Amino acid sequence: MSVDKLTISASDLGRRRTTGKIKQIAEPYLYLSPSIILICLVIFTPLVIGISYAFQSMHLFNPGDVEWIGFEHFEKIYSDRKFFIALKNTFWWTFGSVLLQFSLGLGLALLLKQGFHGRKVFQALIFLPWAVPTFLSALIWAWLFNPVIGPLPHWFVSLGMLDEPYNILADPDFALFGPIIANVWFGISFFAITLLASLQSIPDEMYEAAAIDGASKWQIFSKITLPFLAPMIVITVMLRTVWIANFADLIYVMTGGGAANSTQILSTYIFTTAFKKLDFGYASAVSVVLLVLLLLFATLLLKMRQKFVRVN
Repeated sequence: MSVDKLTISASDLGRRRTTGKIKQIAEPYLYLSPSIILICLVIFTPLVIGISYAFQSMHLFNPGDVEWIGFEHFEKIYSDRKFFIALKNTFWWTFGSVLLQFSLGLGLALLLKQGFHGRKVFQALIFLPWAVPTFLSALIWAWLFNPVIGPLPHWFVSLGMLDEPYNILADPDFALFGPIIANVWFGISFFAITLLASLQSIPDEMYEAAAIDGASKWQIFSKITLPFLAPMIVITVMLRTVWIANFADLIYVMTGGGAANSTQILSTYIFTTAFKKLDFGYASAVSVVLLVLLLLFATLLLKMRQKFVRVN
């Protein structure tokens, strides 16, 4: 066989190998292409369009006056007092809800991991609030805080927390506590479910070895349980924080952002700006600010999770 034929055969073999590798790499994406296209159409396309509104004058009272205005909406945010009130309320609303949900959810998960009579019935009751629609939950808690038909104001008086029964949802100093309490009741199941599943994955041999070594309950929790739960805690806290920061339904139904903007958070402010004032441009600008803040928070938590995974 001549040298030319050998060279041609080698080049053909190289091309076939390259083509085979390309097909091997591209094949999974080909199977996933319908889902990728659907995700792009449903998620990324509206996201890009929504972000573009932040740089346009999009007011439905003036549908013919749509133009690119650059960063005017973002400049307006700096002088918007309601925005900063909503930003502060968003912090306390999210921080208080996540802290209480996580603390109580972890306690319930630890309790449910223990074997006791009636555990399955108790577990079903714990998970029940997660199945209740948000709108219904908000209505129930709004009724509970009503001093005419609800018991909570009278209980607060009996406990010495109030001088007389009244609706705290109408009090600017205490109104935010109502939605936080309702949100804790609604979302505690999420932490209980996820942390219980993570607890059940911890090998029992580690607890047995720690007990043989004479470790106390606190040492077992801090040296075994908590390190194993740390990656799951970071993920659940991140997800719940993002959800709660965007959780306009509960507050809007219970208080509508009142009293005197004391329960107005960024998500409800975006909703009222877009669908009451019909100013979609400014609402999109506020949405972009909220998106950036949540992305920074999520990035920080994901970096923390990587550290926990490397340590474990």
